[in-house]
Amino acid sequence: MSRPAPRRQPNPEIASRLRTLGPQAERLASVCTGSLLLAEAGVLDGRRATTHWSFYGRFARDRPKVQVQRYPIFVEDDGIFTSAGVTAGIDLALALIEQDCGRELALRVARLLVVFVRRPGQQALVSIQLAVQSTRTTRLGDIRVWMADHLDEDLSAAALAERARMSPRHFARLFHSETGTTPGKYVEQVRVEAAQRMLTDTDDNVDRIARLCGWGTAEAMRRAFVGLLDESPAAYRVRHLRSARPSLRPPA
Repeated sequence: MSRPAPRRQPNPEIASRLRTLGPQAERLASVCTGSLLLAEAGVLDGRRATTHWSFYGRFARDRPKVQVQRYPIFVEDDGIFTSAGVTAGIDLALALIEQDCGRELALRVARLLVVFVRRPGQQALVSIQLAVQSTRTTRLGDIRVWMADHLDEDLSAAALAERARMSPRHFARLFHSETGTTPGKYVEQVRVEAAQRMLTDTDDNVDRIARLCGWGTAEAMRRAFVGLLDESPAAYRVRHLRSARPSLRPPA
């Protein structure tokens, strides 16, 4: 897959128009490296934004006034949206549909597009829950699919090795070869991603989500969130719900 290749210098005429019209817009959005053009127009100064991962370093270096976010799928800051790539633009589009027309229509559109249920903007760019949909062809594919559906069961390395009918050492070595991480770290990330969706898509309290996702206690879940996301589950829910508030009134 080729990398996106924006101009060496963003089109000055378009940047000039954005500089004039941007502040008048109630909502402004870019996909992939389109955020570089918004930055050239100055509309991202002092705001959080993201771009395609391969241009993160250049963006952060050349635009010190922009608070460049490396990992989110998309970012919203006071009505200005930027997405991390072309496919992340689909997640952004679904989020905008949900803002204007409600979650039911956004889910219907997602089904028509045959895409995974909309991911929250702050979800990790590389999602284990998305990747697991195509893992059945690997030796541990069935185990990883089973894990995603049984988060509240014993997912220790020893228990998983027994289920895979392997020695713990062989299982750990093969697991790292297929995923690039240890079984323990993988399980933690799967549980955090599941909890992220439940925090944004349900009204379940943190204690219940912690139990359903396999932590047992809210404190154990909080430690996992702080370790991976640098914020508590409660803070994640509040921030996401705040960012999901409509920037525009629903159409009449």
